[in-house]
Amino acid sequence: MTNATAFPLTWPLGRPRTPPQRRKSATFGRADHSGSWTSKKSLSIADARLRLQHELERLGASDIILSTNVELRLDGLPRSNRRLPDDPGAALYFRLNGRDTAMACDKWDRVADNIAAIAKHIDALRGIERWGVGSLEQAFAGFQQLPAPEQWWQVLGVKPDATLEQIDAAWRAKMAEAHPDRGGCEEVAKRLNWARAEGRKQ
Repeated sequence: MTNATAFPLTWPLGRPRTPPQRRKSATFGRADHSGSWTSKKSLSIADARLRLQHELERLGASDIILSTNVELRLDGLPRSNRRLPDDPGAALYFRLNGRDTAMACDKWDRVADNIAAIAKHIDALRGIERWGVGSLEQAFAGFQQLPAPEQWWQVLGVKPDATLEQIDAAWRAKMAEAHPDRGGCEEVAKRLNWARAEGRKQ
């Protein structure tokens, strides 16, 4: 399915990152009922993971990997005695209706809030089907995970010792099909550009 790991963070191919200076504090939290008043406490990673788990169960997802830079114990749960990572991004990989799917969020400055944001997003997408306007398949179409070969030559379909001429020829042929201006996919075009640049470094 995917080569994603729960730790460290495996960011989905072709998805842009939020610059650190543009990340914000989120309003996610949980209610804390203390006597006659209620306050809102910061959401913990455990709380956020639980919210996400519930949404994925309702969705019927399988082969789930939640990837972050939060160190994990042997049982797969976050270690409680570690400082929070500098990179708060969270990426989710799963299978839905037989298709590999990837979602990611790093808009917020805490890992827990980015996980909670993904959970909220899934809930909203499920609502599309509940309201009868579209289907889950349509709602998740934009999150289908691109195949991600590890090596540049696999992307271009050449041998590892290909010449610069062979690299450029393969890039031109594949780009003719993948270029967005010709009805192709922008993400595939980006990957081809990356592969060509990597190949020309050799």
